[in-house]
Amino acid sequence: MFRLSRRGFLSVGGFGMLSLPNILQAQQQNGTQHKAVINIFLGGGPPHQDMWDIKTDAPAEIRGEFQPIDTSVPGIQIGESFPKIASMMDKFVAIRSVIGSAGGHDGYQCMSGWGRNEKIVGVGYPSIGSVASKIQGPVDVSVPATIGLAAKTKHSPWSESGSEGYLGISHRPFKPNGEMMSDLTLNGITKDRLQSRKELLTGLGNIKPEGDVFIDEAFDVLTSSKLVDALDLSQEDPKIRERYGDGKPFKYQYDGAPTVNEHVLMARRLVEVGVRSVSLSYGRWDSHGANFDLVRDHGGKLDQCVSALVEDLDERGMLDDVTVVVWGEFGRTPKINKGAGRDHWPQVSCALLAGGGMKLGQTIGETNRLGEHAVERPVHFQEITSTIYYNLGIDPRDTTVIDTGGRPQYLLDHRDPMTELV
Repeated sequence: MFRLSRRGFLSVGGFGMLSLPNILQAQQQNGTQHKAVINIFLGGGPPHQDMWDIKTDAPAEIRGEFQPIDTSVPGIQIGESFPKIASMMDKFVAIRSVIGSAGGHDGYQCMSGWGRNEKIVGVGYPSIGSVASKIQGPVDVSVPATIGLAAKTKHSPWSESGSEGYLGISHRPFKPNGEMMSDLTLNGITKDRLQSRKELLTGLGNIKPEGDVFIDEAFDVLTSSKLVDALDLSQEDPKIRERYGDGKPFKYQYDGAPTVNEHVLMARRLVEVGVRSVSLSYGRWDSHGANFDLVRDHGGKLDQCVSALVEDLDERGMLDDVTVVVWGEFGRTPKINKGAGRDHWPQVSCALLAGGGMKLGQTIGETNRLGEHAVERPVHFQEITSTIYYNLGIDPRDTTVIDTGGRPQYLLDHRDPMTELV
């Protein structure tokens, strides 16, 4: 005799990992303001000394072609490719002394705080979004807690959306641009047939009345248009779309991500409907050649969409609740090579943050005159990750989650959020 489990009823559209506790948790939270993070990964390793840390006193073979420009915060200067961000620097913080890079040419560390080769019980560590999914659950059952927008890249680690690690597949970031797109549909099952299954399930006799509510919520996942609508930019105000831009033409992409400004706008729309963590991969910053041409192109486009995002969040009253982080896997060499490029430099890198209720309008840390290493306030990757967790309402100092071996694990080794920011 063929048996269809209750779990099977909840798997029709591909959101097969919904459980009654998840539904209850989301039901309790639905309609409340939530904290979120938009994680913008600059795949390939952005050049810190050509962005937020211009080395005016360095010799020509190190200094590069860019001039520093003043910002809205007296005493703070950043690279000339970012005039829009400079004009609203009071809403940003630039960290110029990021250390602890694992050296991997991927987004794993920016998504989780851990290097890809760091394992626990033979499994990798979970991403920020996966942890939020596990601990906080969905805000709305019709919207995944964590979404990865990264477009597929020829060098696949640059399309990193984060891993569920030891938390299990139910907390894997949802990728609407990939194979999980089918999860947004009923997979060939009509709404009438779905309704029939629902009636059969609720008529089994041993489901308590409160269980009916959970079933209603679960079926909302398959019939709601919230997620699909959030991904549909044609529904956005044309003036807002123009403010963000589209990042085209896509130049210097090669085996990396395009400069998809529209993904940045999409991230804001997803947060609005209840997503806790949105990650995306922006551009291809592996500038072994033509570094300055690449930064002019990528930097100008990034300047437009990130300034638009922060302005947009602020206008909507969301900025204090949404943490924006812009960073890459490592920095680039101080010395310019023969091809006018900069090579890999894991010794130090940079990050730009906004929102999250943080203390903004400042820079943190310094590198030496040549941009080789941090000489003032080195900031570990995990300190930034810890701060993001804190902003999400997850205290990394005492929070643990259970690994596949049944043991509690702290989220990070460096568990204290940055006191300069929180």
